Amino acid sequence: MIEAELTRCVACWYPGATGATNAAKLSGGASQETWSFDIVHPSGNIGAILRRAPQGYGASPSRAAGLDAEAALMQLAHDAGLPSPRVMHVLRPEDGLGTGFIMARIEGETIARKILRDEAFAKARPMLARQLGKVAAGIHGLALAQLPELRTSTATKEIAELEREYRSFDWPRPVFELALRWLRGHDPGPPAEMTLVHGDFRHGNLIIGPDGVRAVLDWELAHLGDPMEDLGWICVNSWRFGEIDKPVGGFGSREELFAGYEEAGRRVNPDRVTFWEVMGTLRWGVMCCGMMQRFRLGPDHSMERAMIGRRSSETEIDLLRLLVPRGS
Repeated sequence: MIEAELTRCVACWYPGATGATNAAKLSGGASQETWSFDIVHPSGNIGAILRRAPQGYGASPSRAAGLDAEAALMQLAHDAGLPSPRVMHVLRPEDGLGTGFIMARIEGETIARKILRDEAFAKARPMLARQLGKVAAGIHGLALAQLPELRTSTATKEIAELEREYRSFDWPRPVFELALRWLRGHDPGPPAEMTLVHGDFRHGNLIIGPDGVRAVLDWELAHLGDPMEDLGWICVNSWRFGEIDKPVGGFGSREELFAGYEEAGRRVNPDRVTFWEVMGTLRWGVMCCGMMQRFRLGPDHSMERAMIGRRSSETEIDLLRLLVPRGS
């Protein structure tokens, strides 16, 4: 069914395209889908990715930028020379595929376990933290005037929203209370410069090859805010996958990340990065609690939600490591 729809779609905008084949669903959900497929062309098949919200699911959650904004941001990043897929087509109503876009498929790996352990990525791993620092600097340097309309966030607003979500569970957790008190006491205030923030700069949203970073994906949480948020988020222990002594994604140091960022012409504020690392750790813990609540209360009683939910206890350990001085 979807190959027939894709065939009709690509024939309208890709010159010479005669069909679509090898369609495979990569991820699912109630409101968004990602499909890999090939555009059939006389000169050879062209790899493509469809990212869409099917008909009837046009609205975005309050924190999401929306698929049209995602497409615009990815194309801006691509045009600026950043590792981002080229957007080939933004879906129109007459395409009959819902809301979304089609982008060029980039080969590589997104699974953290393979990136951190497979021999194929052994030469890339020592380079990744510095590379990602440069990529983050490029994202934060995109001109605000070129950006689509995005929400604006501050540390103060994030603390309030996170606390409101946590309290809605009516599930007291002393370590989360400690973290909220610490965040309120260390609120750094508005940044010196508001920039584009990717919002989910971490494993799973990065395509990695033997040569290093090939693409940054999933811009759905992009917003205007403190650029140090992205640097703090990628240092959250949950994204190290057991390599806890390598704070940046389990493959590098903060110093390497910061060096790459500053080599690209931007300044790092380590104290603000620490704030956002604590914030990110608590945010992931609250998100895990939300998964557990949905598992407990329904209607989704999937094992995946339960497994993610139990990881909230891991974030409590991470928060204690960050907030309680050693030897205390």
